[in-house]
Amino acid sequence: MTLTLRLLGPILRISAVGFVLAVTGSRGGSASQQGTQQGTPTVTVTPSSSSITAAQVLSVTATVSGGNGKPIPTGSVTLACGGYTSAAATLSGGSATISIPAGSLATGTDTLTASYTGDSNYITTLGTASVAVTSPPVSLAVSLGNTIVVVPQDGTAAPVAVTVTAPSGSPSVTVRGLPAGVTEQFAAANGGPSGTLTFTGSTSASAGSYAPTVTVTLAGQNASEGFTLVSAVVAKVGNATNTTLGVNGVLHQFMSTSIQVASWDNDFFGTNTTAREATLNALGPQHINLQSVSNGIPMSADTGNASDWNFTILDQMMQPVLTVGDKSPLLQIIAPTFMYDSNGDITTHLNDFAAYAANLVRYYNKGGFDWGGTHFQSASSQPITWWGILNEFNSGGITASDYVTIYNTVVPAMLAVDPTIKISALEFNDFGVGSGGAGDPMLYLPTFLAPVNAGGVNTQVNGVSIHLYGGCNQTYTDATLFGAVSPFAASVSYVYKELQKRADLAGVPVWVSENNVNADNAASNGMSVCNPAQEFVIDPRGTSAFFAAWRPYVFSQLGKAGNQALYQWDYSGNQQYGEVDSNGSPYLSYWVDGALSSIYRSTPTSPGPQILELTSTDTSSVETLATRGANGTVNIMVVDRAVHAANDNNGNGDPRTLVVDLSSFSPFSAASLLTIDANTNVSTGPSAVGVTPASRITITLPGYGAAFLKLTP
Repeated sequence: MTLTLRLLGPILRISAVGFVLAVTGSRGGSASQQGTQQGTPTVTVTPSSSSITAAQVLSVTATVSGGNGKPIPTGSVTLACGGYTSAAATLSGGSATISIPAGSLATGTDTLTASYTGDSNYITTLGTASVAVTSPPVSLAVSLGNTIVVVPQDGTAAPVAVTVTAPSGSPSVTVRGLPAGVTEQFAAANGGPSGTLTFTGSTSASAGSYAPTVTVTLAGQNASEGFTLVSAVVAKVGNATNTTLGVNGVLHQFMSTSIQVASWDNDFFGTNTTAREATLNALGPQHINLQSVSNGIPMSADTGNASDWNFTILDQMMQPVLTVGDKSPLLQIIAPTFMYDSNGDITTHLNDFAAYAANLVRYYNKGGFDWGGTHFQSASSQPITWWGILNEFNSGGITASDYVTIYNTVVPAMLAVDPTIKISALEFNDFGVGSGGAGDPMLYLPTFLAPVNAGGVNTQVNGVSIHLYGGCNQTYTDATLFGAVSPFAASVSYVYKELQKRADLAGVPVWVSENNVNADNAASNGMSVCNPAQEFVIDPRGTSAFFAAWRPYVFSQLGKAGNQALYQWDYSGNQQYGEVDSNGSPYLSYWVDGALSSIYRSTPTSPGPQILELTSTDTSSVETLATRGANGTVNIMVVDRAVHAANDNNGNGDPRTLVVDLSSFSPFSAASLLTIDANTNVSTGPSAVGVTPASRITITLPGYGAAFLKLTP
């Protein structure tokens, strides 16, 4: 049976046919179709914040709901705003969260539109929300135009540009960590907030490097920038000669070197003679000091036999030396061992010593001498002009009055053979004026320089030589060795003062014929000679960067005191003493002495340069020497002798910056800078680099060392 229901307008008609019920009508389809119709969901858009800056990330949650009792929507949503559209995000539990990257939204009030894609139960639907987007606040930042600011100690302003990125307003600028004696002032540029920070130094600001910080404060924000501030020494060079220094204003000091002659080094020149002579010659030495000791002394006995004499070891050194430098060495005459008594005195062999010295003059200058039926004569026709009488007599058993007697006997015997020779007197081991004991020149010099009628020297004196060493102990600190230099100058001044007491000797020059950092050496048992309870250890400061500061400092101080010769002890040796090693390879000391010799060349016929007036804001850690040559060339030597720590022993030193003030001069046409320090290649030596001439030239040394500024008019 079928039952039929028909809907015609408002009238419902029902009919039955069997057991089937059907509902029909003119609209709306079947009842089964009406049950699967899609609903319209609600899309809710919820941003994590209603107001953000354009520099912030925004999190947005889109929730899709069909209502109570309805299926949970599935599918995905996308989020769009202006030019931004997200990737589709799959709903989970009817919601999805989308992160909008910073900078994706425009400033202003933005509408966020979430688009739901729909599913089998729900149609595509949109949802919106608003968010206010503002410009991000300006982050405070500061940067400096220079990371290294040089502040001269003479008060010259040192400006540095300060760039400030800041919100509107006037920032506060402060500097922390400035050394005492340095002040600062900030001036904002027109419109700010950037400007110029100006530093001003003074002599109360210790030279060296500091690490201050610039801090800018504004609107609750702080920004800082660190930098290096260098308190720089200023040396103002005058355009006039300082006649109180040197020899009446002239740096009349030459550099030379020394060679000890004995069996342990007599074959130094060996088979490589030409190359080693060239290396020695390049130093430009004058009157090279040769000192024969041990079996280097050519006379060993007085039997009347030819075997009493043997010049082999001495001449292995002397003959090559006669071909280099000025070809005019200084030979120190040391008495043969048999002439000394048990107390180290030779006065009992006084005439023997005089005869020995006279024969040496004959051998090298006058065609030789005969002994035991054999003729002894130098292979070279080059004579020896300069001679020294004994070596460090005050360290042995010879008294001051004994030395006068020896000198007054030996020198006339030598002059009788060759009246053209010149004599270096004393060769005194100087421990410092007023030091007391055997090394005090005040205990020896007055006796030698006493009036003739009071027992003083009565024969020719062409020079007075002293030996100066920084110390005799490897444990001495760097500061101690630098501290020894000022007394060196005092010793030279004292000798000149004593010479002035004798009118006939007032013009005699003072020479430092031995000089080095440390005078110590090893005893036969390996212990220190100067400190017997202490094991001897080589002091490397004779060839390290320390020497690159120490020797130029010595050269400057002694030259200003009027010293006229400075000798390295010695030429070939270990790291404590040598300029070259046993193979002839240079140490750093070789290049240091070579620079001093060539830059400040001084000879009897061509005296050295004038010493210029100079004022420096710091002489405690930086030595400066300004000279002008006959051709108008100005040389400025800058020595960094700043010690890093009080207990440093062969330390690196501390950096120093020096500003050379040349405002007293007309502009120079060219300039160059030669630097010798720990960075110098000891194989090839230093090379000068060009610098731009200016009225103020800045020189920086990273630690111990010396710089030579050459200015060409």
